[in-house]
Amino acid sequence: MRNLTKYCSLVIIILLTSCSKNDRDDNELNLGSNPDVEVHDFIWTNLNQFYFWQEEVENLADSKKNNATEYLGYLEEIEDPSGFFDSLKHPEDRFSWIDEDYVNLENRLAGISSSNGMKFYVTRQCSGCNELVAVVTYVLPESDAAQKGIERGNLITAVNGEDLSPANYVNLLYGDSTSYTINLAEYNAASDSYNSSGESVTLDKVENFQENPVHKNIILEEGGRKVAYLMYNKFLSGFNQELIDTFSEFAAGKVTELVLDLRYNGGGSIQTCIYLASMITGQFTDEIFSKQVWNSKLLAYFEEINNNSNDNDDYELNNYFVSTTKDGVTLPSLNLNNIYVLTSSRSASASELLINGLAPHINVVQIGDITYGKNVGSISLYDYVDQNNRVKNPNHTYAMQPIVLKSANSADFSDYGNGLTPDVILKERSTNMGTLGSSDEPLLALALSQMNASSKYSIPEGKVLEQMADPNFESHSSMIIEFPQIKSNLLINN
Repeated sequence: MRNLTKYCSLVIIILLTSCSKNDRDDNELNLGSNPDVEVHDFIWTNLNQFYFWQEEVENLADSKKNNATEYLGYLEEIEDPSGFFDSLKHPEDRFSWIDEDYVNLENRLAGISSSNGMKFYVTRQCSGCNELVAVVTYVLPESDAAQKGIERGNLITAVNGEDLSPANYVNLLYGDSTSYTINLAEYNAASDSYNSSGESVTLDKVENFQENPVHKNIILEEGGRKVAYLMYNKFLSGFNQELIDTFSEFAAGKVTELVLDLRYNGGGSIQTCIYLASMITGQFTDEIFSKQVWNSKLLAYFEEINNNSNDNDDYELNNYFVSTTKDGVTLPSLNLNNIYVLTSSRSASASELLINGLAPHINVVQIGDITYGKNVGSISLYDYVDQNNRVKNPNHTYAMQPIVLKSANSADFSDYGNGLTPDVILKERSTNMGTLGSSDEPLLALALSQMNASSKYSIPEGKVLEQMADPNFESHSSMIIEFPQIKSNLLINN
């Protein structure tokens, strides 16, 4: 079983086939002419099978489908598919979502978006006040923002000449507009104020812009040590080779320490997370990296197929350190016993899984802010009319991303729903961001000081104030896994 499943990593987004029409009781159930009812049946059937909290949601009980007439009436009670989906969510569920166009969902998970390349967060200018400032955290290479000279640490107090406030910042900075003009500002420490610099830059979004998650990788010479620094911003399987090449360079450079910067990494592919953990170490091949905890219905299903006479359908609930990729590419390894990980409140999902999964095996020194706290996983579900050939239902384009499991490490620790607390806490100063990869950048400098107990470190000056909510962050934080097809009639009593 191990050789099949050590490549089946934990999920927080699983690329999974939904049930086939031939597997359901659609021949017995006349869904009528209302197209939303067909979507609602797709939503209910899949949540009934896969949703982590299925047993705790009364309307997802198997008995709901016992009477076809009553079930149809239930599907018709709420007209909007998004509203129907939300009505089935558990009160603790912050992360499940649905998209009316599965192409949007797929692009989002692949790191493809309409983007001008400027990454930022929004914070208050002073404690309790309603004046806001957007702080640029990094800029994507070859993007419109990069070409127009936007840099980390730039401050924005207005967009299109309108001052940022709690009432308008979402529309101005996160809205659908493909072009907007940012009004830059400078911070005056003496007066503790943000003043317009008089400079304005018009930024244009590019459709289907693809981000390379390996944002910066360098080797520093510090205190007689060779220290690798990697800023990694998303676990994207499409860029596995770039990640492998980076670690090959680190290994060739004979680095003895690694600072992994996950400050802005909201997660991604669990398989890529496994590869990264395995390249950081190398001495734990075939040992457990993480575990999957599903709902009782799926756990019973896995037990059934794992105990039948067909070994080819076995599914392993543990994820293992590996020495090669699924395609047989040998992974370079650093064989480290210590790692320094930089985090923020935007370090989520697969980033947290990496920290939690490594912790029982090596010394993980976490530096920065408390992480986001996403210890649960979701799967991508489509409505297939032909499961084997993956033909999607032509009557609608809905797909959904429901939470289906909780992640744990080899020591069975999974209780980080409120985030992972750093060993050394230091929040970024919005007015003193520093240069990424520079040994005097505040968080990297703190990590370097931790490697040498005799070195001194002074807390940097600068402002730390309440950050405003990012309306897109929850749906962008994820963990992704490859997953076998499941026949729905093994999971539900129709």
